[in-house]
Amino acid sequence: MKANGPTAPRPRRDTALRRVAREARPFLRARTGAVLRLAGWSLLEFAQTFLSGYGVARALDDGFLASRPATGLCWLAVAAVAVLPSVLAARGVFGRLADLVEPLRDGLVRRAVSRALGGALGRSGDVSTRSLSQVTHQSEIARDGWAGLVLTLRSFAFTAAGAVTGLLALAPALLLIVLPPLAVGAALFLATLPPMAARQRAYLAADEAYAAHAGELAASVRDIAAAGTAGRTVAESGALAEAQLAASRSLARWSAVRVLALAVCGRFPPLLLLLAAPWLLRNGLTAGALVGALTYLTQALAPAVQALMTMLGTAGGRLVVVLDRFTNAPPPPEDDPPQAVRDSAPPPADGTAHPAVPAPAPSARRAPAPVAELHEVTFAYGPRAQPVLDRLSLTIAPGEHLAVVGPSGSGKSTLAAVLAGVEPPTGGAVRWRGRPVRAADATSVRVLLPQHAYVFSGSLRDNLRYLSPDARDREIADAAEAIGLEPLLSRLGSLDADVVPDRLSQGERQLVALGRAYLAAPPLLILDEATSRLDPAAETRAELACAALPGALVVVAHRLSSARRAGRTLVMDGPRTRCGTPAQLLRSSALYRDLAGLWEPEDADARGGGLVPDAQDAAAVAGRLGTVGTGQDASIGSGDGDEERGVRSSPPPSPV
Repeated sequence: MKANGPTAPRPRRDTALRRVAREARPFLRARTGAVLRLAGWSLLEFAQTFLSGYGVARALDDGFLASRPATGLCWLAVAAVAVLPSVLAARGVFGRLADLVEPLRDGLVRRAVSRALGGALGRSGDVSTRSLSQVTHQSEIARDGWAGLVLTLRSFAFTAAGAVTGLLALAPALLLIVLPPLAVGAALFLATLPPMAARQRAYLAADEAYAAHAGELAASVRDIAAAGTAGRTVAESGALAEAQLAASRSLARWSAVRVLALAVCGRFPPLLLLLAAPWLLRNGLTAGALVGALTYLTQALAPAVQALMTMLGTAGGRLVVVLDRFTNAPPPPEDDPPQAVRDSAPPPADGTAHPAVPAPAPSARRAPAPVAELHEVTFAYGPRAQPVLDRLSLTIAPGEHLAVVGPSGSGKSTLAAVLAGVEPPTGGAVRWRGRPVRAADATSVRVLLPQHAYVFSGSLRDNLRYLSPDARDREIADAAEAIGLEPLLSRLGSLDADVVPDRLSQGERQLVALGRAYLAAPPLLILDEATSRLDPAAETRAELACAALPGALVVVAHRLSSARRAGRTLVMDGPRTRCGTPAQLLRSSALYRDLAGLWEPEDADARGGGLVPDAQDAAAVAGRLGTVGTGQDASIGSGDGDEERGVRSSPPPSPV
């Protein structure tokens, strides 16, 4: 049974053209005077078009065909002189055009700058390249496209009006021959506008998606290699390339239809007029009127129609797309406030951030096989370059927590890449679980997280399960709680919420990558400054959670607090290295004392072995020292630091 009363009308779909039109109407209303002045100057072009065909017709009928050549020459002179005012009109048209074009560009630049400033304030100074493109490139595209569209529309309107008026003056029957193909071609062209706009948007979207994917790949090569997902990445790139190819083919097919519409409008009217010429001449049409009509079609109307359709089909569509980016841009992303992480529950005092996975206790069991070994490893970025790593030997046991510290450029990230198998060593050997490093073992042995975290468009669940596709929701929830992802999860709403990488802060991206690695729980987890964008409390929570996993943890630290949480610390200063507990390094490494902000007095020998009191107390409880060596110095970290006594150290000039 139908309900009584009128049916509510369906709401119209809010397309890009409607959004742009809403913005354009008030803009044009505010500049009505400029539009009228532009139309006034264009009347001269109307007169020139009208006289061009009418003068030729009168020159033939009243002059040359009537044996009055002087009259014919006079009419041709009138048609020729009519061109001169149109030249003067061009100067006035371009002057009035600036009154419509420049305000548009200025308004677009102001809007882009305002959005960029608002986004920068909302994202702690992160200004996107989109805003820069809008200010420098897209606003110029809109300016040039708008200027070309105004000129073309104005020229078509007054040229078509002049030609139609001339045809009416010559013989109204001519319109019966000329107007039908023009109407059919125009209708066909207009019918192609919506699908062409849709195909053009699809092509631009596919092009931007592929470009964004390529940009992410360029910034995430190390992460992809570390995760062993090259095959999956190639498949994703291939799918995006196929989508772009399909969109370009669809756009090309509709472009062919548009070419047909142009042919109907530009080529059919003169052809039909010539075919109908005998009938028209038998019914009273003069030869001069026929030639004048052909002049209108070939010299005025056809070029104007073709110019209009070309402009609407190319620059017009691009103009709508660009203007829609200014009128319908997404709001700037929210930033994750650091205070939300600070207010979260602190990790337990015993250093276990995940109660379900107990911390390993190496002293309570027999020493297992090392998870990773470096034996006399040398690495240099070129055959004649100085080695960054020089005959370095290092053993990492399962469950061990090793921190790597050193000044910028000392080789910390290089060590992480070699240890992860991303960079092959120049000399020496790298082993995982007693076997030489193989690419096939990468995903099952280690996970390397670089400083710039890789986050892709998709759900938060998919991002966290990237390395563990079979992870259950309970495991994902435990990982989020351990790492400190609750504020991000609360802001997004659920694990199924879409993640837009550009709308995440750098710290949020690092937390997502850390949660992904925690969920994978690899035998060897390497964090290459993977917590650099987190505040100290969030960094502590994430590191302790990763350290509580059964696998080994290697942290390339940018804060010395990371070294204090580790069981061992490797101090790097180019090819020179020291390894030991914090207490042992305070005694044996001047660089570590620099990084720790401590110093040793020059009369250290008189005060007992060159240690500051705190270091002496800590040395009493020094733990096991791992195997590390550089060249002939096979006893690094043994406490033999006599050569460094009496050295005055200053606070570090730059962070670790």
